Amino acid sequence: MPELPEVETVVREIRPGLSGRVVSTVRVSKQALRRAWLPKWKSAVLGQRVEKVLRHGKWIFMPLANGRVVVIHLGMTGQLTVVPAATPVASHTHVVLGLDGTGTELRFRDIRRFGSVSLLAPNGSIEQYLEEIGLGPEPFHAEPSYWREQLAKTRRNLKALLLDQRVIAGVGNIYADESCFASRLHPARLGNSLTTREIGRLADAVPAVLNRAIDKRGSTIRDYVGGSGLRGGFQDEFCVYGRTGQPCPRCGKVIQRMRLAGRSTHYCPRCQKA
Repeated sequence: MPELPEVETVVREIRPGLSGRVVSTVRVSKQALRRAWLPKWKSAVLGQRVEKVLRHGKWIFMPLANGRVVVIHLGMTGQLTVVPAATPVASHTHVVLGLDGTGTELRFRDIRRFGSVSLLAPNGSIEQYLEEIGLGPEPFHAEPSYWREQLAKTRRNLKALLLDQRVIAGVGNIYADESCFASRLHPARLGNSLTTREIGRLADAVPAVLNRAIDKRGSTIRDYVGGSGLRGGFQDEFCVYGRTGQPCPRCGKVIQRMRLAGRSTHYCPRCQKA
């Protein structure tokens, strides 16, 4: 599933081709996404100028001139690109927005259809929506005091905590593993067992790992491409994720894998002591 660095890359690459553009056409496939596109949304989008392209966690928001907001989630295999209208439409493309006077289109492609393109209710705000779905702050804006508060009150392991979007928005399986490695913390450690110094290391490691991944345009494991259609490059710099049986880049010990919070979890048994 695309995580924060991948979604941020998509937003940065589609923003120049979308901001200030007017939606001239709307085409939707007959196959429903996780949330079905409602026919009444077409009239609310047509002829409207895209004011901004924003992101919070793994969610993308496109406020329109009439106050409505398009909401996009890439799900597991979603791809969101701005391409010339003459480009052949790839299979599994479910939503296409034509951009007036540009000869380009915004296309949403999703093989597994776990993603969605929808519209907030009239007078609905992004802030209200984030509150309704319970999305937590992004790691870039979470103070050490927030981390201490969240960790002190839970006996969940670090992997489960980092994956919980209500606690921290945008982190998924890849960057949870890489952040635990960067902070030298075992992913099975219980939240309330961390010392103040360890909490500080984690609070520093998570945004640092995410920023490095953003610089590399995210990680392409299977289907992910950025808004320009190009693959990411951070997968070539993984320290532990997907490297079971390979040497730790820090100490040479063999990377191990276990299952935590229902997900495969990768760690170095020497650098990240239980």
